[in-house]
Amino acid sequence: MRIPCPLCGDRDIREFTYKGHETYLCRPAAGSAPKLWDDYLHNRENPAGRTRDLWLHGQGCGAWLLVTRDTVTHEVFGATLAREEEASDAG
Repeated sequence: MRIPCPLCGDRDIREFTYKGHETYLCRPAAGSAPKLWDDYLHNRENPAGRTRDLWLHGQGCGAWLLVTRDTVTHEVFGATLAREEEASDAG
């Protein structure tokens, strides 16, 4: 599988580390109920089909990416820099 890094171009998956579904970015606020923290830390979605995941390009530019892909066919539809997604959410 190849991932299109916005900074480095099309790269082999071995250069990346999977960090989780995009909901991983939705960290509970400090002081949140223990149930929220338990869900955040221990319960993960395992979708079949199209999904967006957080990946680290550790063997390349070091950027955090949100990769849109299909977990069944392994087709990759694109990737964006996670920092750009966070900036657009804040704006």
